[in-house]
Amino acid sequence: RDLHGDKPLTRLHVFSTKDLSMSLNMFVYGKREPTSFDFDIEESASPILDYAQRVQDGQYADGHLDGRKLSPSPLFEREQLVPYLHRCSHNYLNFGISNPRRFLQHREIIDSVSGTEGTSVHIEAEEDEPGRYWVDVAVANTRPRVALENVCRLLYLHNFDVARSRLDVVTDGENGNITVLRMLVSPAEGSEVSQATFAAVRREIKRAKWLDSVTMDLVFDRYLWLGVTRGEIITAMCSLIHPVLAKENALMFSKSNIHDVACNERFIRHSADIASAFMDRFNPQKPLSDEELESRCEKLRGEIDSSVEDTVATAILHKMIDVIKCTLKTNVYLPNRYALSLRLDPKVMVSPHEQERELPYGIIFVHGRRFNGYHVRFRDISRGGMRLVTPRSPEQYALESARQYDECYGLAFAQQLKNKDIPEGGSKAVNLIDTSGLSEVGKNFVMRNAVKGFTDSILDLIVSTDETKENIADFYGKPEILYLGPDEQVIPEDINWVVAHAARRGYETPAAFMSSKPRAGINHKEFGVTSEGVNVYLDVALRRVLGIDPTKDSFTVKLTGGPDGDVAGNEIKILVREYGENAKIVGLADVSGCAEDPEGLAHDELLRLVNTGLSISEFSREKLGPHGKLSTCDTEEGTKARNTMHNRVVADAFVPCGGRPNTIDIQNYKHFLREDGTPSSKLIVEGANLFTTADARKALFDEAGVVIVKDSSANKGGVITSSYEIIAAMLLSEDEFFQNKEKIVGEVLESLRELAKLEANLLLTEFETYGGSLPEVSQIISNSINLTTDALTEALDTLSEDDRDSLLPLFRAHLPKTMADMAFDSVYDRVPLQYIKNAISSCLASKLVYKEGTSFISSLPKAQLAAIALKYVQKEKEIAELIEKLGSSELTDQDRVKIADLLQAGGARTALKIPDE
Repeated sequence: RDLHGDKPLTRLHVFSTKDLSMSLNMFVYGKREPTSFDFDIEESASPILDYAQRVQDGQYADGHLDGRKLSPSPLFEREQLVPYLHRCSHNYLNFGISNPRRFLQHREIIDSVSGTEGTSVHIEAEEDEPGRYWVDVAVANTRPRVALENVCRLLYLHNFDVARSRLDVVTDGENGNITVLRMLVSPAEGSEVSQATFAAVRREIKRAKWLDSVTMDLVFDRYLWLGVTRGEIITAMCSLIHPVLAKENALMFSKSNIHDVACNERFIRHSADIASAFMDRFNPQKPLSDEELESRCEKLRGEIDSSVEDTVATAILHKMIDVIKCTLKTNVYLPNRYALSLRLDPKVMVSPHEQERELPYGIIFVHGRRFNGYHVRFRDISRGGMRLVTPRSPEQYALESARQYDECYGLAFAQQLKNKDIPEGGSKAVNLIDTSGLSEVGKNFVMRNAVKGFTDSILDLIVSTDETKENIADFYGKPEILYLGPDEQVIPEDINWVVAHAARRGYETPAAFMSSKPRAGINHKEFGVTSEGVNVYLDVALRRVLGIDPTKDSFTVKLTGGPDGDVAGNEIKILVREYGENAKIVGLADVSGCAEDPEGLAHDELLRLVNTGLSISEFSREKLGPHGKLSTCDTEEGTKARNTMHNRVVADAFVPCGGRPNTIDIQNYKHFLREDGTPSSKLIVEGANLFTTADARKALFDEAGVVIVKDSSANKGGVITSSYEIIAAMLLSEDEFFQNKEKIVGEVLESLRELAKLEANLLLTEFETYGGSLPEVSQIISNSINLTTDALTEALDTLSEDDRDSLLPLFRAHLPKTMADMAFDSVYDRVPLQYIKNAISSCLASKLVYKEGTSFISSLPKAQLAAIALKYVQKEKEIAELIEKLGSSELTDQDRVKIADLLQAGGARTALKIPDE
């Protein structure tokens, strides 16, 4: 274990006597700097440079010096070798000076993993000591202690004793570091080794970096016969099925109990047989057919039913078999995979103990070292953020595991509703990471690796390369296009790595794979894109629901989310910008505490916190009014005040801009009501996702008349912006975007405000006309647009190329003008055809619904929806021509304007001549 806390292990020496009766271990801790350039390295390291030159001259091609061959390599050229020597510690250089051949051999394996997350293993016999072998290992971007533990553990399990060992760390630029291990090993007394033994050692050392400790315990400590791959499949299945089975009985099917039962010695043979069937199904050389799989599964079920009496074990094992049948492809046979990923048929996640709900389009599950992740999407081409969830304790981790899938589903579904105006459907990724017991340094390291393991394993299933074609048996059979975005705890370092790695992996549009890139992206927090949309809905609702003109009348508002956060911080800036002193922010709560003031918190102090990235606990008490109060979470009383602020403080409007999902639910919604039954706020505009549950929204409206603008409407500005960024990454180079960024961002902000205003006005109009609650109306609008989009996307496949091209102006008009002017002529060369179809369909669908309303869509026969929508476009063109002809008529200007307004308002719809039912 680490003897010096957060100080990393940077060097190790192990020396043993020949009879192994005594061992000396030396550990060196602490960050070290690379060799200084003041050090005359060319003179001091001349034995290494001279040896390298002789290799380059071919003097050792026949291995006559020490029986081992080193081939000439560009890596050994002086101009490449000298900078590398400066990256090495003095101690490691001393090793190289005394062992130049081994040092250069290390150079080769280090280079093979440089800039990657990989592991390289080289094994050779020690000629001077027969029966002993040198095992050299280079591991990129790992914690040295963990690499050492993994390699020692594997060597021990394969019956090798370690006689000598050394560990060094070499810097690898922006990629971090590379841990180099060199071990002299010998088979334990009575053990025999073969090429198969060494092959297994190489394979398992490469996998060890990414194997979860639970898997390693299972296959290395408990059941050596099981094998790494089967063990990994079993632990992955246990994690995958937990959220489903927990709905039946949370205690009986707890995360730990599922694993304990599946891995119990009474049932492990059944679990192993299920894992074997999974491997046979997806063996790329000879995968099981559907018929063979069905027969195999029925046999497995029969064996379980006849020999397992425990009902809990039976349910778990049968569900594991369901996973095989519902997996469409997996990366299990990819030789250099980071984690285990499964592309699933969504029905595997359906529980008979839940209400019926819409099935997602697709699910990807990833199981890796200290993490499990779901990616859920509701359409073929989809986009949504990736969030990292890091519970503070093992108990909290188990609770989050039970609800992880539902959280991901709910966020993806909300994304689908809010993505109605853009070409991409809704998706979400939730990566649950076990960071319990780790220091802050360790936690950050594990989080960054979890992002890498998760995204690389998704790429395994969606890129088409020679490697994936050879090693993946694909029972889905169609290309898949996914786009990610940053969400909670994802940092710029992650974004840059994901985009660069997507390019390395051969993803068709790597720059579009993840949004919010520092240079070629539109940073949501910097430009306040989500808050710009939220404030449009707040403005419209204040006017039409509460009768408040915020530019003239004073109003009060309370917020959750910190001034240092994205949505809350920018909402504060916008409220001050748009309404000045009229906007009284009477309460604000974040993770650190809350501030309350019935006269309104001082704008200048709030803006100070926003601009300096400080939480509300840093609010100056001197800036509070006579009745103001600041509570911080370092006391029990302060925590209670923070947790209840959103319920207690009375304001015209409540705008949740942060907070965990389901903060207000059916169990606690009454806390939002005052003693007389009236709400603490008559209006809620949901800037945060899923802050209020659906049943709580309904209860608040039915019982207290609270008008709630749902998250899928209110905060769609962020997804619109990310969609524009995806299109920009396909149409423009990074330099083209960066040079025109200011102009493009300005046009994006105008577009998202306009789209928000169109929906906000339709939302309130339909609410006032037809009744119901705003969340119901919001979902009806989203469903109407998505229904029309789906119908049009299908219809476009039947159109001729010319007819489809005639609709391209819809897509062009959707884009920021600068972007369209620069590159739209090349749209077919740079943008996937299916994406173009989706873009045309979504643009026309949202245009139609926002102009004509949802009742128009619902009145149309579903089978004719697409045809009528396409006809509507033609009629709009005819109306535009008529309006143009009005200009040359002899009518008065006033009459011309009246007629033009009438034609624009209902001319296209009337011209369709749709008969009344």
